[in-house]
Amino acid sequence: MKKFLFNKALRILLITNAMVLLAGAMLGPIYALYVERVGGDLLDASFAGGIFAFVAGTTVLLSGKYSDKLKQKKLIVILGYTIMGVGFLLYTQVNSILFLLLVQVLIGFGEAIYNPPFDALYSEHLDKGKDGTEWGAWEAINYYSIAIGAIMGGFIVTNFGFTPLFVTMALLCFSSALYVYKLPRRVL
Repeated sequence: MKKFLFNKALRILLITNAMVLLAGAMLGPIYALYVERVGGDLLDASFAGGIFAFVAGTTVLLSGKYSDKLKQKKLIVILGYTIMGVGFLLYTQVNSILFLLLVQVLIGFGEAIYNPPFDALYSEHLDKGKDGTEWGAWEAINYYSIAIGAIMGGFIVTNFGFTPLFVTMALLCFSSALYVYKLPRRVL
């Protein structure tokens, strides 16, 4: 029988999170072009990025504290993935900079609420003596997702437009949320 490099829980966490990271990375390099398309400029794109980071930074502190009290951390991970998916779908409806900023707030909130419980779940399932290797795998997945997402995002927008990109991004998040939701309680 083939022995896997990581236990089942870590494999699931790595794969589902990679899909969400991939979704976010698909827009990164072309975000300013999208902002321009909805009537903004580079300063608006910068402001939107700042709002996202501020909301995420504030929310992550609260989420971390709250997740310490939860037995079913996976439910908050599912909620965060779902909120991000909704935010990505809302990009298809953005028609003003104000609406864009509100979507950024929603996505920042979604990302920030899932991160601490995700990290806690990941930490709970680390194999003794392999934490460096297993956290290194997550870091590698993060970078690989950014690399692949950047290329895929540019390809999709160049060939099909922004709407298919946003739908793809949302589907990646919803698929991850659904998969984690369907897992038996004993797995995560």
